[in-house]
Amino acid sequence: MFPSPNLSANQNERGGDGMSKNIEVGLSAPKFKLLSTDNQYVKLSDFRGNKNVVLYFYPKDNTPGCTKEACGFRDSINDFIAYNTVILGISFDDANSHKKFLEKYNLPFALLCDLDKKVAKDYEVYAEKTMFGKKKMGIVRSTFIIDKKGIIKKIYRKVTVDGHTEDVLNFIKGNL
Repeated sequence: MFPSPNLSANQNERGGDGMSKNIEVGLSAPKFKLLSTDNQYVKLSDFRGNKNVVLYFYPKDNTPGCTKEACGFRDSINDFIAYNTVILGISFDDANSHKKFLEKYNLPFALLCDLDKKVAKDYEVYAEKTMFGKKKMGIVRSTFIIDKKGIIKKIYRKVTVDGHTEDVLNFIKGNL
């Protein structure tokens, strides 16, 4: 079993109490430190000055829409690499679930565990959703494109999976 994220380190990495900061294009992306599938912590600041980041939030490993989205990013990974961009996926699943998902679909990027939901709240993607007539709190599928300086350049909310990878890649090609 993997260790749980260190909440105080997570809060310190984000520089505060974890409350929302009204996420908008042109603002600094909220910092984070989350456990990855390889039992290592990943921080947004790890990529600052070096790589653009596609940060995508998805509801759950091994579900049809989330699998399709992840495989879309996987299938275009060489294009993202050519534009000096890394892909990071975030959900509330634990590292064991992420590892199985990653291995099953041969995903070549990190999946991060937001077990305490703080990063999803910081990025304002944790919200009430209606599924099959029932309301519940969860991740609203969203993607953030963050440049090498840590600035949010594009936000996709309530993502429709079909065509999403192409939209993200086209934005990066034209703007970063």
